[in-house]
Amino acid sequence: MSTDERMTNIEIKLARQEDLVDTLNQLVYQQQKKIGELEGLCAALARHVKAASSAADDTGVGNDRPPHY
Repeated sequence: MSTDERMTNIEIKLARQEDLVDTLNQLVYQQQKKIGELEGLCAALARHVKAASSAADDTGVGNDRPPHY
């Protein structure tokens, strides 16, 4: 194998690795964006549940014993 062939092979491998790194970078970016969205949804859901729980406590709903007891 000549020096030119070795250099060409090294350049091909480098180009493939750069492409792979770019692809993985995009994937990590998309996943981080989705994680941020999911964290926002979880926080909103927690606020909603807390508000519903507070409203139920204020009205006494859910604290009474069922009629069969």
